Amino acid sequence: MRKALVPANTRILNPYNKETFVFTHPYEGTISSRMDVVLGKGGSGGGNAIAHIHPETDEIFTVNSGCVMVMIDGQEHVAVAGQSITVPKGASHFFRNAFDGETHLTVTFVNAQEHLRFFLNLARWTSEYPAYFKPDGSVKLLPIALALNAFRDHLYISGPPVWAQKVLCTALAPIARLAGYRLAAKPASRAERRMRQNEQALVA
Repeated sequence: MRKALVPANTRILNPYNKETFVFTHPYEGTISSRMDVVLGKGGSGGGNAIAHIHPETDEIFTVNSGCVMVMIDGQEHVAVAGQSITVPKGASHFFRNAFDGETHLTVTFVNAQEHLRFFLNLARWTSEYPAYFKPDGSVKLLPIALALNAFRDHLYISGPPVWAQKVLCTALAPIARLAGYRLAAKPASRAERRMRQNEQALVA
């Protein structure tokens, strides 16, 4: 039986950008992974307003209630309840609440990788390690370098070449650890990855 990363429906508020992560399906080992996101009024400013890419996975925003705007490669896309927006892998994007109230989303990553762990790490940092963040809600350089190096090919900032970001994160990660920065949720161990592969083989 698959082990949950956190209890199902765990909610963690990012107070910087009025975004609540809801880990509705905290299990790994499937082709896709998903979680819910609740955006408060004016939500997903701060750090998540920075355009970024997911180089190896599509990201699908499905609106359960409210309205969301997703900027993809400089073009605005708007969806209301019952509609979805797909961000192709490698496309530059960011999103924000486009509703005068809360917007509830289901966010799905097709090619799951370890996005649940990555976003669990960021979510826990907001509540457990607020000193890792700047006043505007963006993550400081050393901790984000630590996370991006640990979860390689999950997320990068739009603009700078990915290879340059990888080199920078590789160089800064040990400095971040020496400075006392820590991951709140770590990548899967070899044993966990092997178990996940065995489960997928059985399903196939």
